Amino acid sequence: MTRALIRPAAAEDAAAIAHVHVTSREATMPYLPPRRRTDEQVVAWVRDIVLPGAAVWVAETDGAVVGYAAVADGVLDALYLLPGVRRQGIGTLLLRQAQAHCPAGLSLFVFQKNTGARAFYAHHGFTVADTNDGSRNMEREPDMTMRWEPVTNGTRTDG
Repeated sequence: MTRALIRPAAAEDAAAIAHVHVTSREATMPYLPPRRRTDEQVVAWVRDIVLPGAAVWVAETDGAVVGYAAVADGVLDALYLLPGVRRQGIGTLLLRQAQAHCPAGLSLFVFQKNTGARAFYAHHGFTVADTNDGSRNMEREPDMTMRWEPVTNGTRTDG
């Protein structure tokens, strides 16, 4: 496991978060349509929409942002990592932060083709709540809602 620091995101993290977002999506979801937004537009989206509208945490290793998670209204809107730090426990740390922020439960949307993410979330106690033909997302890619709820008998559901 790589040693990572999880901390609340700040406005000055916008460019690094945008870089993680774009790099991760392009590396792990090649089936998505080509990106239509410039790097500057993605930074502005993070700065003006994501950071003010969600609880956002970044993962840092050696002082560099390598991942982030964003939660709004009980929904995990984003959990992205740079490809070089996957499978090192950093995603789990970010997910646990999101779960701690939403102790009553957490939902997320994931593309049906994103089998790696689906397996990650299932490993951490998420179950499929519904599926959709893609009509509810801008990529028009079939997706599903996954849901995590804490177990009330004291056992953990986060792997």
